Amino acid sequence: MTPSLSLPAVPPPISPDPCPLCGDRRAAHFHRDARRDYYRCPRCTLIHVPAAQRLAPAAERAVYDQHENSPEDPGYRRFLGRLFVPLKARLAPGAEGLDFGAGPGPTLSLMFAEAGHPMAIYDPFYAPYPKALERRYDFITATEVVEHLFAPGEELARLASRLRPGGWLGLMTKRVTSKEAFAGWHYILDPTHVCFFGEATFHWLATRLGMTVEFPAADVVLLQKPHREA
Repeated sequence: MTPSLSLPAVPPPISPDPCPLCGDRRAAHFHRDARRDYYRCPRCTLIHVPAAQRLAPAAERAVYDQHENSPEDPGYRRFLGRLFVPLKARLAPGAEGLDFGAGPGPTLSLMFAEAGHPMAIYDPFYAPYPKALERRYDFITATEVVEHLFAPGEELARLASRLRPGGWLGLMTKRVTSKEAFAGWHYILDPTHVCFFGEATFHWLATRLGMTVEFPAADVVLLQKPHREA
């Protein structure tokens, strides 16, 4: 009887692009659906879509133009409250903030302004005010933004640099939990979502930025800058 031969395992393909968060070039194929491929970085654990499969700017803008978020919508305010409530509890009276990626209907900035916090807004499509990114703030928010970023490592480092000592970076994005859940996850169906973070990714990011990290909700992350800069 001829013994069966076992073929050596074929390693998964490597991403054609470096990891957009940490720059590692070893991100291995993680998942494929009908439209796109997804690669997972072994260093920071970010999952990303390769650059060749992202939308062009005009197509990306067309998706955002369909959003109907409004400050008059109590349901939308409740949704944003998942970040607003825990972050506001950590702020000093009159703390100044920036809402990064405010979108076509800025609402979180209005909620903080109503609570006595002066706010600036920035959005590359709807509020492209570069001066807003030159100032320093006590807190910066980015709700449902980081999953859209083509270069999250660069953008998040820039935001952290705009924080005063002790400042907060508040993020809202749904988190990766497992490979099995990822395959059936509605979050990957949005063609403008190109980066996917897990809890381990945010721990890596906090270490990289020299910040502490908290997870007050399943889709909320709070990173704090030290009160004394090194």
